[in-house]
Amino acid sequence: MQRSRRRLLALIIGLIAFLIVCALLYEIGMARIEGKPRTFWESLEWAAESLSTTGYGYDSHWSHPAMVIFVIVVQFAGVFFVFLIVPIFLVPFLEERFEERLPRKAPNLSSHIVVYRFGPPVETLLQRLDSAGVPSLVVETDEAMARTVWERKREVVFSRAEEDALDACRLMQARALVANGRDEENAAIILRARQMGFAGEIFAFVEEPAHRKPMELAGATAAFTPRHIIAAALAAHVSDALNPRLPGFEEIAGIERREVRIPASSPFLHKTLAESPIARCGAIVVGQWWQSQLLAHCDADMRMAPDCILELAGDRESLNAAVAAIGGVALRREGPFLVAGFGEVGRKVFELLTDAGEEVRVVERALGPGVDVAGNVLDPSVLARAGIAEARAIVLALNSDDATLFATVIARDCAADVAVIARVNHARNLDDMHRAGADYALSISDVSGQMLSARLLGRGTRIHEAHRQVRRISGEGVAGRRLGDLALRAHHGCSVVAIERAGATLTRLDAGTVIEAGDFLYICGPAEGVRKAMAGMSGK
Repeated sequence: MQRSRRRLLALIIGLIAFLIVCALLYEIGMARIEGKPRTFWESLEWAAESLSTTGYGYDSHWSHPAMVIFVIVVQFAGVFFVFLIVPIFLVPFLEERFEERLPRKAPNLSSHIVVYRFGPPVETLLQRLDSAGVPSLVVETDEAMARTVWERKREVVFSRAEEDALDACRLMQARALVANGRDEENAAIILRARQMGFAGEIFAFVEEPAHRKPMELAGATAAFTPRHIIAAALAAHVSDALNPRLPGFEEIAGIERREVRIPASSPFLHKTLAESPIARCGAIVVGQWWQSQLLAHCDADMRMAPDCILELAGDRESLNAAVAAIGGVALRREGPFLVAGFGEVGRKVFELLTDAGEEVRVVERALGPGVDVAGNVLDPSVLARAGIAEARAIVLALNSDDATLFATVIARDCAADVAVIARVNHARNLDDMHRAGADYALSISDVSGQMLSARLLGRGTRIHEAHRQVRRISGEGVAGRRLGDLALRAHHGCSVVAIERAGATLTRLDAGTVIEAGDFLYICGPAEGVRKAMAGMSGK
């Protein structure tokens, strides 16, 4: 019997019992105290009128204080019952009658993926399973969350007891189990699945990294810590010391790399690179970031999207001229990193950056070990005290997507030339985060979905940062030809960023630059494009 029915039955029995007791007490009181005997049925009528607050018939006046007090108590009890019945008993009962009932048993599935507990780490995974045509089933012990999953048109089974969760999901016919509860819940689910004889793969998300080994000992095929992985990805994105953006670029003398944001006010917004004055200024576009995705194949037809970040290469004078010509905002290349939020993700970002020798300042609500500035990151004065005006980038590692969204707006307003890097929980919030001004945002949903889909579907994970490189190659095979004749951008998405000639480095290049015998070319582009360009130039 459902809980609302049990409550309603108890209410009816309790009301009848209370009504009879009040009627008997009234009958006794009227006979012995007031001297006006009433029958049981007359007393029952009075009790019903009092408790229902509908009013009285001929019994409307009493003289003895005891009877007056008794009548007042019954009257207040009636009013109390009216306010008690509606929200506690009647509303839940009607909700259950009109709401669609949640499934308690799995449909006829086989070779499906069982996901224990819904949440951000499995959102993208479920989408990828749907795209791949792999059936999935969510087992949820929280009724509100189960209804949320059900309303999203996903297969779900609701179980109030954790120990019964696996009995209703056809686990023995499943392909794999993904445990997404608390660490202690996951361990119990994994042990129970193995005790039931489930021999398939079991993957678990763990909150505490120290629990990875115990989770595997409990029977998990693999245990993942998505928060640490997203922290590593964020730290690697902001620091060249951790992850050089262009390996080999530092070997070229007299050339720099600069990141330039294209604001909505730029006259070249939505224009192609061929229509922009960048090449005429002597700078070269080697990449474009837009909504956390890197377009490494930069040809003349590539358009500049609003708030995209262009990666330019060239000497300092050429870069300054290009930034001014396109009306861009050059992002800072020096200064400390700000980490806002010192939870699990923020702490790991801090550790990785400091281990790489970077200067880091931590902003957290409360002062504690490792915290440099105490205060609310949503307060611009707190960011000012932390030194956002001189920072190289700010990493928002807050727990709430709403807080991260607002902090992004505030950070961009405080310092337009500081890169804003955001940790996001739900992948559905990524677009809003970019619209708010985040230059790079990564969601736990995406990270977790990539990791598990690679294991469950046998596919590689999506790479957010396409692997690029700079290679120094001999120009003997193309001596006498102009750079424009090679069409490296059109064919391979690569660019010659410098030429080494007779011990000197040429950085002012254009399509008419002629390659001479003995020249060495520095080619920048996607790894596969560079490889093909080198093969073509050597005649192989």
